[in-house]
Amino acid sequence: MRMGVLDIGSNTGHLLVVDAFRGGPPVPAHSYKEPLRLAEHLGSDNAVTEEGVSRLVKYVVEARAEAEDKGCTTILAFATSAVRDAVNADAVIAQVNQVSGLELKVLSGEDEARLTFLAVRRWFGWSAGRLGVFDIGGGSLEIAAGPDETPDVAQSMALGAGRLTRDWLDAGRTQAELRLHVRATIADEAGIVLRGGSFDRAVATSKTFRSLARICGAASSDEGQFVRRVLRKRDLSALVEQLRTMSVEEIVKLPGVSVDRGHQMRAGALVAEATMDLFDLTELEICPWALREGILLEHLDHL
Repeated sequence: MRMGVLDIGSNTGHLLVVDAFRGGPPVPAHSYKEPLRLAEHLGSDNAVTEEGVSRLVKYVVEARAEAEDKGCTTILAFATSAVRDAVNADAVIAQVNQVSGLELKVLSGEDEARLTFLAVRRWFGWSAGRLGVFDIGGGSLEIAAGPDETPDVAQSMALGAGRLTRDWLDAGRTQAELRLHVRATIADEAGIVLRGGSFDRAVATSKTFRSLARICGAASSDEGQFVRRVLRKRDLSALVEQLRTMSVEEIVKLPGVSVDRGHQMRAGALVAEATMDLFDLTELEICPWALREGILLEHLDHL
C-alpha cells in the first residue's frame, strides 16, 4: 500500500511517501520538504506567529496534494515540539485541519521518543541488546532506552538546536552559558536512564546528528543507507571548538550542512557533545530510520 507520512517538525515540514506492507521495510518512493523553521516563528508570548501559521497551512495543503498526486491512500500527519509547546497550539491545529482536510495530530515528547526508539529497534533488531537512542530536533532532545520494542524510559527535553539558537545564542547569551544550561538540563534527567544499566548499543538519529557525523568524516548519503556511520566523541569535541570561531557562511560550506540549518550547528554540537559526555559514550552509531518510520511501523502493526 502506498502511504504518506507528513512530519511537521520544528525546522522542516517533510512528507515521505512510501510503499509499505506488514512484514517488510517501508520503501521510500518520494520526498517533499519545506524549511518551515517553526521554532523560530514563536513570538515573545510563545505563540506561533501569523507568518508561521500561514507558512504551515500553505505547506500542509501542498503536501496533501503532492501525496495524492503520488497515489497515497493514507496520510499520517503529525506535529512535534514547536507546535506542541505553542500556547496557541489548538488553534493552529484546528486551522491547519480545516483548510487542508487532513487530521494533523500533535505528538507528546514521550511519544516522539518512544516511536523513534521503535524505528531504531526495528532497524538494528534484537541483537542490539539494550538500546540507547538520542535525537536532537529543532525544538527538543529525545532520549529513550531499553531492551525491548517499547523503551523503559522515554524523555523529551527543551534542548532542540533551533530553540537554543533562538533563545540563547541569537539573544546574546554566550556559548559558555548555553553549554552550562544544556549540561545541567541533561544531567538532571540522565540518572533515570542510567539506572537501567549501560547500553549495548548507543544510537543517534535525525538530521542534526547526521550532519555532525558527516562533518566528522562519516560517509555521505550518496553511499546508501546501509553503510555504517558513527559519530566519535573525540571528533565531535574538536568540531565544537572549530565551530566556535566560524561564521554561519563558513559553517554551511561544511559537508552535510544545509543552508537552512547552518546557523543551528553550534547549538546542536553542544547538545550532542554534552549527551556523549554525560552518558559516557565514545561513539554514537547513526540510524537512517527515525520518527517518521516509527509512526509508519506502529500504524502497520495495528492494521
